[in-house]
Amino acid sequence: MSNRVVITGLGVVAPNGVGVIDFTNAIKNGICGICFHQQLKDLNFSCCIGGIPQVSEELKLKYLSPLQLKNFNSNGILYGCMAGMDAWKDAGLTISENSETNWDSGTVFGTGSSSVEKLRESFYKIDEGNVKGLGSTAVVQTMVSGVSAYLSGILGLGNLVTSNSSACCTGTEAIIMGFERIQSGKAKRMLVGGCSDDGPYIWGGFDAMKVISYKYNDHPEKASRPMSATANGFVPGSGAGALLLESLDSALERGTKIYGEISGAAMNAGGQRGTGSMTAPNNEAVQRCIKEAIADADIDADEIDLINGHLTATAKDAAEINNWSVALNRKGDDFPYVHSLKAMTGHCLGAAGAIESVAAILCLDNDFIFPSINCEDVHPDISGIINAGKIPQVLVENKKLEIIAKAGFGFGDVNTCIIFKKYKA
Repeated sequence: MSNRVVITGLGVVAPNGVGVIDFTNAIKNGICGICFHQQLKDLNFSCCIGGIPQVSEELKLKYLSPLQLKNFNSNGILYGCMAGMDAWKDAGLTISENSETNWDSGTVFGTGSSSVEKLRESFYKIDEGNVKGLGSTAVVQTMVSGVSAYLSGILGLGNLVTSNSSACCTGTEAIIMGFERIQSGKAKRMLVGGCSDDGPYIWGGFDAMKVISYKYNDHPEKASRPMSATANGFVPGSGAGALLLESLDSALERGTKIYGEISGAAMNAGGQRGTGSMTAPNNEAVQRCIKEAIADADIDADEIDLINGHLTATAKDAAEINNWSVALNRKGDDFPYVHSLKAMTGHCLGAAGAIESVAAILCLDNDFIFPSINCEDVHPDISGIINAGKIPQVLVENKKLEIIAKAGFGFGDVNTCIIFKKYKA
C-alpha cells in the first residue's frame, strides 16, 4: 500500500501578502498586489505594472544573516528561502545550524529561471575582462538548483534535494514530485514549492511577445482579469509558495496540524501536436491530465467542489474552461466553482502553482472561496459553458469544501493537476 500524503506546513511570499496571515487576509478581501513600476516605463515596456512582494530589509534579517544575504542577490532565492523556512516552522519543525542531517526530509523547490540580474552582472564583468570580479557565489546564485541548495543547508535536509523547472508548471510539478516521493516510502517529509525573480530582465521577453497587459498601466489593480471579456493579457508577478508534505503516519506521530491531503495528481505533455505548440496547450493532453488526476485520486468528477485554475487572463482562458467542462463532463449549473488567484497577484511564473496551491489549501482548511476579482464581465465563450454565478465575485464563506482541483499549464505544452482533499482520519 502507498503512503497517504498530507500537508502540515505552509509558507508564502506573494505580491499581495507575505506570510500566511497577511496572505489569507488579502485573498479573502480581494486585495490586489499589482503596482505601477517606473523602471519598466523608463525602459519602454508596454506593460509597466507587475506584482512584487513587499519585503523590507528588516524583514529579510528575520530569516537570514547579513552574511547570508551578502552571498546572493537573487530575489527568487530570497523569496524561496523565506517561504520554505516558514512552511518548515509552520509544521512544528525547528531550524538549527547545529542540528544533524535530517535523512528523512528533502526538498523539490523549483524556479523558471534563476537570478537573471546576477547573470547580467556576470556578463558585463566578463566582457570587461574582469572575470575575477564575479565573486565566489556567482555559480550558486545562477544555477537553477540554487534555491533548493540554500534550503538544504538552512534546514539540514538529507533526502532528495533538487530543483525542477517546467515553466509555469514548475510549482505544481514540484508538489507532485514531492507527493510521489513520500507516497512511495522514499521520504517522510518533503518541502516543495516554487519561486520566481522579478524585474525587467525576467519580464522583458513576455513584453516582447505581446502577451502581457498594456491597457491598465494607470489602473494596475484592474489589469489582471482572468475569464473577463476585457482581459488583454497577463500581468507578470513574482514570489514563492511552499508546502511541507508529510506521510500521514509521520504527521500523526508528531501530533502536528494537518491542513489537508493530496489524494491524487497527474503530469503529462501534449507533444506540441494538435492544438499544442511551444506556447499553447494541446487540449486533448489537458483533458487527459485532469482525468488522470481524478482517477489517481480515486474520486468521481462530480465530487470536485472548486477548481483553482491556471487561468492567466489571456485568450486561452476560454479553452481552459472548456477543457475542464469536457474532462469533468460538467457544465452550466453543474460546473464547480472556479476562480483564479492571478487577478490579485499577477502571473508569478515558476512560483504561480505553488502560491496558488497555498491559497487552495487555505480555502480547504477554512471553508471559504476567495473572489475572482475583475471578472464582472465574464467572457461570452466562458458564460456559454458555465453559469457565471460559479465564478465568485465576492468572498464565499462557510462553503463546505471537500475537494479542490488545482491545475498548472506551461510553455512547452506541459500540464499538471493536483487533487487536494479535506483530511479525514
